[in-house]
Order: sequence, then structure tokens, then C-alpha cells
Amino acid sequence: MQSREEIFATLRSALVELFELEAERVTLDASLYEDLEIDSIDAVDLIDHIKRQTGRKLAAEEFKSVRSVGDVVEAVYRLINDTPQTQD
Repeated sequence: MQSREEIFATLRSALVELFELEAERVTLDASLYEDLEIDSIDAVDLIDHIKRQTGRKLAAEEFKSVRSVGDVVEAVYRLINDTPQTQD
């Protein structure tokens, strides 16, 4: 799981499996909270799943800033590749 595409595919599978979402609802632009109805407890489960998949823990502070599936993909990509986060 190195590329953004691989991360997205893994994340989509996890969201479908963990939260019983339809795969077509899980797009890069989908809002975790509005479109997919992920709540804070679900977010903790998702962080735990990411840790099991990557062997690394995504910091809760970083996860607070994510809003879309694409944001999660970028956060995981940075985590896996140790790419420093840039400020916009």
C-alpha cells in the first residue's frame, strides 16, 4: 500500500466493511461526516484500522483536520512515506 490509488482502494474496502457503506458512495470527494455519516466513534475505529493496515498510528490531531476521503488518503500517504506535511 504505497500509492494513493492503493491507499484509496484499501480505505474504500475498509469503509464498506466497517460501516456497511455502498462502495459507490465512497469517493475521494465524499465528506466523511456529511456524505458517509461517520461519527467520532467510527473515526476512532477507522484510525485503529489504518494502524493495523500500516503498522503506524495516525495521530488523532491530524485526523481532526480531515474532512473527506481524499484527506484521509493524503494523511495515510504522508504517514506511510514520512512526507512532512506542508501548510497551505
